[in-house]
Amino acid sequence: MLPMATRMVAMVITGVLALGVAGEASAGVNGRQRRQARRIHEGVESGALSRREAARLRAEQALIRVEERAYRRDGRLSPRERADLNRDLSRASRDIRRQKHD
Repeated sequence: MLPMATRMVAMVITGVLALGVAGEASAGVNGRQRRQARRIHEGVESGALSRREAARLRAEQALIRVEERAYRRDGRLSPRERADLNRDLSRASRDIRRQKHD
């Protein structure tokens, strides 16, 4: 049998890891959105994207944010909603890449 202090430390570590995994799920969508916004900004700064291209890409990002807000109205994202957002973000990522490299 483990001493009480060891069991307490194990329980705290388990709780922290569980919270980290739960937080990662929503950070996944939001993290992708932040990275894509940064890629658009960097594309404009480097000259790889024109202002018009950047505006179109930012509008696409805005639509994804509107969709995410609608999905989160009940306080969470269902697996289907998360998959839909990730599909939209993948499409947006491809659009950013294509515009930066055309």
